[in-house]
Amino acid sequence: MNLRTVWHRLEEWLLAAILAAMTLLSFVQVVLRYVFNASILWGLEANFYLFGWLVLIGAAYCVRVKAHIGVDAVVRLLSPPAQRWVGLLVVLLVIVYTLLMLYGSWVYLDRLYILDVDAEDIPIKRWILSLCLPIGFALILIRLIEMGWRILTGQSRGYELADEAEDVIRDGIYGQDTDTGTVAR
Repeated sequence: MNLRTVWHRLEEWLLAAILAAMTLLSFVQVVLRYVFNASILWGLEANFYLFGWLVLIGAAYCVRVKAHIGVDAVVRLLSPPAQRWVGLLVVLLVIVYTLLMLYGSWVYLDRLYILDVDAEDIPIKRWILSLCLPIGFALILIRLIEMGWRILTGQSRGYELADEAEDVIRDGIYGQDTDTGTVAR
């Protein structure tokens, strides 16, 4: 297994672990609250920070697997070279935005470090819990640079988005596993 595969598996495992931890923590909270009339004091805040990690790492993952949705109907009408130029422009604009968010998150983290504040319910410094911001935006930046490189080298025709309709047509799913209550058209 090469380093890239290990990196991808680690990313997927981390997302699954965060989602499992959030689900388990929420389930325990519900059981404690409604069965025992008690709760975990830090449960809500922990889920808040876990959600931040999940969203940012998940956004980077979605760029990697081309799972973002978007409106590209007009771009698809363009010639392949024009689609590449539009794709490069889109990637460049998103990279600029990501760099701004990365810088802003770094400044925010620096301020939290200087203020030396703890989280409200978790006995950990808030800047440590907020590391998801610069790490997440750095991961997104890496994935966007990879996508831009694929467009530049001709491996991709543009900014790649999820296309559910194309997937259904390619996989031949429509009309096969329909439920008996659906009307055939």
